[in-house]
Amino acid sequence: MINDLINQMVEAGVHYGHQTRKWHPNMKKYLLTSKNGIHIINLEETEKCLDKACAFLADLAAKGKKILFVGCKRQAQEAVREAAEATGQYYVNFRWLGGMLTNMATIKKSITRLDWLENLDKQPEFKSMSKKEIAALEREKAKLLRNLQGIRAMGGAPDAMVAIGADHEDIAIREAHRLGIPVVVMTDSNADPDDVEFPIPANDDAVRSIRLILSRLVDAINGGVKV
Repeated sequence: MINDLINQMVEAGVHYGHQTRKWHPNMKKYLLTSKNGIHIINLEETEKCLDKACAFLADLAAKGKKILFVGCKRQAQEAVREAAEATGQYYVNFRWLGGMLTNMATIKKSITRLDWLENLDKQPEFKSMSKKEIAALEREKAKLLRNLQGIRAMGGAPDAMVAIGADHEDIAIREAHRLGIPVVVMTDSNADPDDVEFPIPANDDAVRSIRLILSRLVDAINGGVKV
């Protein structure tokens, strides 16, 4: 039965998978057919998976838990930041630094360093620094901001992760699993859906597809907060 959500997903290109030669066999249960060498994702299955993920995230949000959005591919960066900010949650959208979850002590040191750099002009040694030294520290600050801005207030490991692309964010997903953190992932036809707790079979390369799926997750989280 075609409903409004499935129509929106068709318009956003959520159903377009990868080339058939690049598919992952475990995605077979989520695929409808192929057309012109491209796998077509079964959007009825996508809707079922999306409903499960939304229910899970809404329940977490209602309990005041922390959710980390991860999407470092170019098409996802802005949408991931906006989703996290719209829900009052956390994000990584520039680069996943190895150990962001499994080596939090080092990350906390980097956040402390960022705090120091942001108050550089108030530091006692500032007046004795050369322009060259200050410029180098400003570059360091910009780099740390890109990498850490979205998690600097997280204060420890999240309770769940939402990732865009099971293959692209595999390091982040592995770290989450090492800590027993459940993961919701947009999973294209070339990735293994059995590796994650809440796969959402969907085109993870198109901006409109990413934004549509994230908008549903944001609505669920915000709805959960109001419970």
